[in-house]
Amino acid sequence: MAKQKGVKPIAQNKAAYHEYFVEESYEAGIELVGTEVKSLRAGRVNMKDSFATIKNGELFANGMHISPYEQGNQFNHDPMRPKKLLMHKQEIMRLFGLAQRQGFTLIPLKIYLKDGRMKLQLGLCKGKQLHDKRDVAAKHDAELEMRRAMMRTVKGA
Repeated sequence: MAKQKGVKPIAQNKAAYHEYFVEESYEAGIELVGTEVKSLRAGRVNMKDSFATIKNGELFANGMHISPYEQGNQFNHDPMRPKKLLMHKQEIMRLFGLAQRQGFTLIPLKIYLKDGRMKLQLGLCKGKQLHDKRDVAAKHDAELEMRRAMMRTVKGA
């Protein structure tokens, strides 16, 4: 079988972009068991309430629901088990220091296949207040209105 090349998106945590400001993002491998890979390839994952923690110098993704594989057998996995994330020790320690700052947390943003391997994009995020969400929505609406106005002028010319 030929090795796959390129990046194929699997899932994205859209709620994270609504709830948090993403300051930095990092790529990590995911340690998966058995049928989790087949479920992920089918896109059967929910990352809405997921977050990452650092325990004993190891990085884990918690709250990520990977549905059991339908054609699996008795060896199917627990859908909510913590998944170990694979990064270099110095990167984990750097993230630990950054995450200790006031208001910062580690949130999984995307899962994708990169050259045949499952990867997770991890974001260093700061929580948004209600007024921040309103500001972002107002800015988005203004940009949308500007694009519409430009389209009207282009069609009218």
